[in-house]
Amino acid sequence: MAKTVIEQIRNDLYRAEIPLPRNPLKATNSYIIKGKPRNLVIDTGMNREECKTALLGAFDELDVDLQETDIFVTHLHADHVGLVEVLASDDAIIYFNQPDADILNLKDLWKLVCSLAGRHGFPAELVGQAIDSHPGQRYSPRSNVEFTMVEDGDILRYGAYELRCVVTPGHTGGHTCLYEPHLNYFFSGDHILGDITPNISTWRDDGNPLGEYFKSLDRVYAMPVDLVLPGHRRLVRDCRGRIEELKKHHQQRLDEVVEILSEGSPKNAYEVASKMTWDLVAANWEEFPLMQKWFATGEALAHIRYLEVEGKVSKGGGEHQQVYLIN
Repeated sequence: MAKTVIEQIRNDLYRAEIPLPRNPLKATNSYIIKGKPRNLVIDTGMNREECKTALLGAFDELDVDLQETDIFVTHLHADHVGLVEVLASDDAIIYFNQPDADILNLKDLWKLVCSLAGRHGFPAELVGQAIDSHPGQRYSPRSNVEFTMVEDGDILRYGAYELRCVVTPGHTGGHTCLYEPHLNYFFSGDHILGDITPNISTWRDDGNPLGEYFKSLDRVYAMPVDLVLPGHRRLVRDCRGRIEELKKHHQQRLDEVVEILSEGSPKNAYEVASKMTWDLVAANWEEFPLMQKWFATGEALAHIRYLEVEGKVSKGGGEHQQVYLIN
């Protein structure tokens, strides 16, 4: 097993790369703050052996005692929350947000998602296979976890660091970042990423996750941030510049959806996704990996929902099949 990549960012603050085998994200950044009487780990990686081995290896190298360690989770996705029940000691505090906890602990979650995916055009013969392959279904905590809920503005103190909770819905409904006001450090989870764009998606026909994401980006834009510590890939030193790039990216996506829906008959989200431009090497939509089709369709629907809220798109279709048309 390869040695865990660990980077010291500042005194008692470290970034550990937790590998995600056979996943395009490649790795999750887990941040470790050493302190007395308690340490803090920000995000964990998936509930799979490779992630557990890497994170425990980082703890050993940094001389971090799990019996004296708490965990903060930015959001519900398996690559961030997966290992909490495995790592947490009996005395550990696991900080989380209520909206994401409600979803994570929802009974029959995947049955509901399956139904919604079919409603938005995902082929019935592929839905079950997609659910079985979904990392959230395979690598999340196996049982309900006892979380300590945080709200916007809550302060956590570990070692020399003061961490203010900043709720940034969009990537998930309750996504929560941490801001260190004395250093202007921003632990961004998947809200702001440097080399890739966060997936903003939904399977519901209500809500507006992309609209929430834009508002969350604007909120962070107004904050003095000198260093972004994201959930994946490299650290980001130009926070405002990256926010401008992310907003431009999603505006281009919105323009593309408008163009697609302007061509002929109404389309469901799966059909719209099949015609969008994706940063993935594949000859055509049919050759897309199944999970990439899944995430692409959810992202297409989030952009359609934004346009619907803006009054540019209308719903059509019946009870079992939702389609959209341009106004």
